[in-house]
Amino acid sequence: MTDNRQDRYEILRQLALKGSDGESLDKTARSALEDAATLLGLSAAAMYLWDDNMKVSLSVISASEDRDRERLAALEDNLFRSLRRDSELLSAYMSFGGASPCHSFTLPLRRRERVFGAVIGLHTGKRSLVTEDEFLEALSASIALSALAAGSTQTAVPQEILDKERLSAIIETAVTVNHEINNPLTAILGNVQLLLMNGDAADVKLVGKLKVIEESANRIKDVTQKLLRMTTPRSVEYAEGTSMIDITDRKPPEDDQINDKTSSDK
Repeated sequence: MTDNRQDRYEILRQLALKGSDGESLDKTARSALEDAATLLGLSAAAMYLWDDNMKVSLSVISASEDRDRERLAALEDNLFRSLRRDSELLSAYMSFGGASPCHSFTLPLRRRERVFGAVIGLHTGKRSLVTEDEFLEALSASIALSALAAGSTQTAVPQEILDKERLSAIIETAVTVNHEINNPLTAILGNVQLLLMNGDAADVKLVGKLKVIEESANRIKDVTQKLLRMTTPRSVEYAEGTSMIDITDRKPPEDDQINDKTSSDK
């Protein structure tokens, strides 16, 4: 077992360089875990990333043998994960007895107070991994930085949630517009209709203008009602580089529906 500080420095240096070069996170993490396992004599090491609901979004496991891989995975699934969820576990070093004694650790991947993943490891033998605490913490912090640089900690928002939030914003705006416009619009329509009923029918020019006002006021009322009734937010091009909400009652063409679905699946 080597205690060469230069080897530790080299692992961290390579991890930082690969992360800054844009290498994929799974490849970068796998390389770092393999080097750390060789240096420390780990029989298995792994990295897990999860979303805000603690659903695993990326996992990388390096193991010398399948049984060690399975043992480490079992520790994560049956112990560490439940302790994180139920007891807000951040880090731990544990030793296990039995026919095949082993030691394991888990350290968080985090940015400030937000924990978005963990690095865990397994060592069989008598030596405790607590002696490698400083290096393992530095390794976890470096992997966390690589994950942040790669954007792998950002949770993708499903398209249906985006659509729901957009529709909610449209309806909220429509309610406000309807509330603020309804009173003056009602007054306009009431007076126009009163003039049409009691006005001089012989004044064709005046009657024509009043009917234009009535028609325009009803169109404004119709627009606010369509916004309130909207169930699927759609946009149409208004001018080059500018879109507007489509309030027509038409259904999008079949090709558009296929394209929209394809876009949301990407």
